[in-house]
Amino acid sequence: MSDNIKLSIEDMNLFYGNFHALHDINMHIPEKEITAFIGPSGCGKSSLLNILTGLDSKYEGRVLYNNENIKDIY
Repeated sequence: MSDNIKLSIEDMNLFYGNFHALHDINMHIPEKEITAFIGPSGCGKSSLLNILTGLDSKYEGRVLYNNENIKDIY
């Protein structure tokens, strides 16, 4: 992985009951780059942002910020 990766999402899945809201999300967000999440209503943008900000911790997979699991940070 490149040294300039600030945030990594690995194999993320999110369920609301039986509803599979986020499916196998994998992405690397570089440092000092602009990143946008776009898509239609109900596609999971807010759910993903809630996870990244620590407001939702009931997901599968890993989110690393500066190579540290955010579940250990929040």
